[in-house]
Amino acid sequence: MHDTTDNDAAHARQPARGQHFHNRPLGAPLPEKNLRAIRAALVVPEDREAFDAGLKAVLDEVRVSLDLGALNSFVHRWWITACDTLKDPEGRRQMHARARQALAGEPVPQGRPWREILAARGIDV
Repeated sequence: MHDTTDNDAAHARQPARGQHFHNRPLGAPLPEKNLRAIRAALVVPEDREAFDAGLKAVLDEVRVSLDLGALNSFVHRWWITACDTLKDPEGRRQMHARARQALAGEPVPQGRPWREILAARGIDV
């Protein structure tokens, strides 16, 4: 008889198709690397708006070039953002707040480089 305990446990940890990632419990899985899962993980409005605008632009580019490389790059970049959002949604909100301050010409305190922050969260870029 085949033991499926490990397989069943792994399957149980996977999110249901279409499941949103709001209030992700510690240790919950990262989003799948597809457009629907990535968008569902983007809980910060500025990220979701940028994703939607970027998706439209990249699909227009793919339609003209017939090269899926741009779409693959788009999915990878936004998957990284989705992973970051799941690990620290408040950090994403604060980042956008600092960006608004900088755009308004207000002083913005210097933080750590984003690659360092992502690496500390276990996200390899």
